Amino acid sequence: MAIMQKTEIVNQNNLANSVFCQPAALLDMITVATTWRNLCHHCGNIVALLVAVAAAQATASEINGRVVGVADGDTLTVLQTQTTVRIRLAEIDAPEKAQPFGQRSKQSLSDLCYGKDARVVISNQDRYGRSIGRVWCTGIDANAEQVRRGLAWVYDHYVTDESLYALQDAARKARSGLWADPAPIRPWEWRKQKRNSKINPSPY
Repeated sequence: MAIMQKTEIVNQNNLANSVFCQPAALLDMITVATTWRNLCHHCGNIVALLVAVAAAQATASEINGRVVGVADGDTLTVLQTQTTVRIRLAEIDAPEKAQPFGQRSKQSLSDLCYGKDARVVISNQDRYGRSIGRVWCTGIDANAEQVRRGLAWVYDHYVTDESLYALQDAARKARSGLWADPAPIRPWEWRKQKRNSKINPSPY
């Protein structure tokens, strides 16, 4: 029994003198653990920053290519190195194809851009996956030209280029395009009316 007690005391002393129980070693272990914890914390911040930078680069870029499709008065498709990119013209809203002047607006954008080289400065992406941008076709600002011709509205909710309003005012004064209509309906209001009619159909 005495031998066993002596053995336990020796083992305890060995444990007490082991490297894990030395004050300096414990301090080093705590320092390492704290450092890793801080690194993990900062890594999270760094990852978040990199994601934000990548997103900014993705939504603030420029592409060049050939216009291979026109869907309506404010949407076209650009072919860039074997990849097609669907573009929604920024800051304007053209009449829907079922609206008055909708087909004329589409034809106008086709005349401006279809089959021509285009430069697109992309600023964002919409919920349909289209890139939103300012489009120049053979040097002509298609966004501004559609407004100047009276075949697109300035999109009030998203506009950043205030000079577009002067073009719209001039088109309205000249009764160009859709402004020949005595009571033109803004496309976003027309879409809202269509959505509401589906939710609350007429009983007749």
